[in-house]
Amino acid sequence: MLNHYKEVIAKAYNAFNERNIENCLSTMQEDVQWSKAWEGGYISGHEEIRQYWTRQWAEINAKVEPVGFVERDNGSLEVLVQQNVKDLQGSLIFDGLVKHVYTFEDGLIKTMNIELVEN
Repeated sequence: MLNHYKEVIAKAYNAFNERNIENCLSTMQEDVQWSKAWEGGYISGHEEIRQYWTRQWAEINAKVEPVGFVERDNGSLEVLVQQNVKDLQGSLIFDGLVKHVYTFEDGLIKTMNIELVEN
């Protein structure tokens, strides 16, 4: 099952980086719970994610690349992500590692949380 989850995650990140919201949403449950790193808090469902990303992409340019995977004892999947965020003029806001932690239901993303990487 881990390989399937990695494929789902790869599709989601590729679609996000291409700004293809529909392809990205196709990897998620309709009632997905999603952490709003850029604004704080959480959102639920495809429409709220669509609105959130539309706002985000109007103000910043974020690229995310998965660089490591850890299957946790509770069944969730920790994805170590290289995140590069620039303003729309190209100035760097953030470049570093973060952890995205996913749960899945019926092969699709059910929840996504963000954790800091400890140094």
